Amino acid sequence: MTLQHIEKTVGIGRHEGGSGTGMEPLHLLTRTSARILSRYGVLLGFLVFWQVAASSGWVNSAVLPPVDTIVAALWNGLIGGSLLGDIAISLQRAGLAFAAAVVVAIPLGLVMGQARAVETALDPILQLFRQTSALALYPVFILLLGLGEASKVFVIFWATLFPLLLNTISGVKEVDPKLLEMARAYGARRLTIFRRVVLPGAVPSIFVGLRLGATTALLLLIASEMIGANKGIGFQVMNAQYNFQIPLMFAAIVILAALGLIANQVLVVLQRRLCRWNVSAG
Repeated sequence: MTLQHIEKTVGIGRHEGGSGTGMEPLHLLTRTSARILSRYGVLLGFLVFWQVAASSGWVNSAVLPPVDTIVAALWNGLIGGSLLGDIAISLQRAGLAFAAAVVVAIPLGLVMGQARAVETALDPILQLFRQTSALALYPVFILLLGLGEASKVFVIFWATLFPLLLNTISGVKEVDPKLLEMARAYGARRLTIFRRVVLPGAVPSIFVGLRLGATTALLLLIASEMIGANKGIGFQVMNAQYNFQIPLMFAAIVILAALGLIANQVLVVLQRRLCRWNVSAG
């Protein structure tokens, strides 16, 4: 091969490499756009269809306002501060009830999952209460606790308790028996087995219960605030409907959806950090 052939080959290689480098941002942009469309394309299409249908008169815009009108109402409510107080009181109610359910359900579930006698004694009454709707018991809670904050927090706590409790019990029972036998064979004490084997094995199922409980807490929050409340996002939904402030009503619904998504994402991130060893945690 002559020197001229070598120089031509090197020159062609540099030219092709330079072209490839110039194309990299375009490929990255295309790949990112495709990823976004594959995940959010249906949602974006739905919002565009909603906007066009409401703006073109295909549906009654007084009942189903355009998306931009809802966004404007949401912006005005947040900037003006009228919705911030409702968000704060709703988060306080749901957060307090959820924290109380975590404090009660997880320790009780860990005990019931390991102690068969405790589970046998408590399971019938827990199954009875679990099959009774929390909304059906809400009038009872109001009679016992009044129309104040206590009844609202307690009904959210009651509904949140059972998904978390049942998933905790299930997580303890699904721990691999071979791991327990191996720990006993190596002479591990009961507390060590619980701390090193049972609790880590139950954590993924506990997080499933936490996510279900967070969703349940928001659902019951709306229902409790629609009855006998004068503040909160659920109250704002009902109040806006009564006053025919439909954009504000949809804005409050958007806030509830956003709170649910944020709570779920926080728990997902926390689960991934605590359960890196578990493939299903991702």
